[in-house]
Amino acid sequence: MYTILLVDDEPLICQGLSRLLASSGLNIHQLFIAHSGYEAMDYIRMEEVDLLITDIQMGEMSGIELMHQAKMARPSVQSIVVSAYETFQYAQLAMRLGAKDYLIKPLNGSHFLDSVRNVLLKMDKAAVTHDELIAELSGRFRIEEPDRAKTEALNRLLADPASVMADPSAERLVPLASLKGPYFAVLKMKLNIQPSQAGSRFLDKDSDFMQYAVLNAASELLGGQWNHLAFYSPDHEISIILQWDDEAYGDKSINKISQLDMIGRSLHANIRKHLSLPCVVGISQIMKGIEFIGALNEQARKAIRFHREHQDHYVFYYGDFSWNPASHEATEEELIVHHNQIVDTAKQYIHRHFGQKGLTLQEVAHQSHVSPNYLSYLFKKKTGYNLWDYVVKLRMEESRRLITSTDMRRYEIADKVGYESPEHFSKIFKKYYGISPSELKK
Repeated sequence: MYTILLVDDEPLICQGLSRLLASSGLNIHQLFIAHSGYEAMDYIRMEEVDLLITDIQMGEMSGIELMHQAKMARPSVQSIVVSAYETFQYAQLAMRLGAKDYLIKPLNGSHFLDSVRNVLLKMDKAAVTHDELIAELSGRFRIEEPDRAKTEALNRLLADPASVMADPSAERLVPLASLKGPYFAVLKMKLNIQPSQAGSRFLDKDSDFMQYAVLNAASELLGGQWNHLAFYSPDHEISIILQWDDEAYGDKSINKISQLDMIGRSLHANIRKHLSLPCVVGISQIMKGIEFIGALNEQARKAIRFHREHQDHYVFYYGDFSWNPASHEATEEELIVHHNQIVDTAKQYIHRHFGQKGLTLQEVAHQSHVSPNYLSYLFKKKTGYNLWDYVVKLRMEESRRLITSTDMRRYEIADKVGYESPEHFSKIFKKYYGISPSELKK
């Protein structure tokens, strides 16, 4: 059973698509409708949304920004874009954010349902056990070992970029021509591969099969969305070099740290979901110049080590710990003080701005000088609240106070506590308190 969220600022479009989906025979559990990106994000945060179907142009928050925010809040959410604009730039941005299809209005009903059906069918793929995966891979595939010389050269590039770039044979072994950057980041996945306990005849190839499966899953996920190179590294690691040209890096519509965060969390979520394989993801900062690839590789390695102190967390961005270059050796007291400072800064900012329309996790994280992923983790650990639940708590408490102690109208209260429409505010209020604002007023 699937939960689908339709988002369009044209009510008639939403009504038409919802009727199509309701009569389609698809295995739909719940169908939500939102008329703005802000409303949509509340559904994304509160409900287990599987598929987001969104328009591109919707007032203050575009469909592109909504997709980005949705992926940050829920990495597993899939998306389809419906647009009146047959523009390559929009389609390219949507695909970079993982859109499974880009449909042009006016829609063909059959084409629309086929697109939704295809996405839902792919989501049906359940996680398999370790031994089931090994048996499946061995039965279906012959491992095509990546070019060993090229893989070794890529790992040499991570270890010592200067020597590789000076090597006359490097152009043949490493696709240096494709590593133009000039902006680079390195992401590493440390795989926790355990030998099979089933005594199967594939025992000796378990590690090869699993690493092969992860490399293929990573390549499929990143696909044509990101300019990258993915390859094996020693000690059960997969390394990924990400790059941006001047135009892509200069695009201010998407925060690059949030982008890295989203990639790391999506990779981790998919490896866990589809391969049942524990892994830790380390993400470097972004630097300009291929000569810094070695430093970025070391940052990603150090980021993975932070799992020792945070064993209930699995995706680490090096920049979150750059306050202390030796942070993996920091005392427990120093870490506690620093973490408390991060959470206190976030709480103070939220208390000042919870009534702001369009408040985002990224905005709060920026004020706290950490990535959204790490702030969410620390905030939950220190306060017991998911960060957005805390924002909703403050909004609901303030709205309750205003309802019971003032003569303000519903639309005025909705506006004051950060909701775009009184109808949406009423839905959130009733979900939170169990009664509507008007019932409370009476």
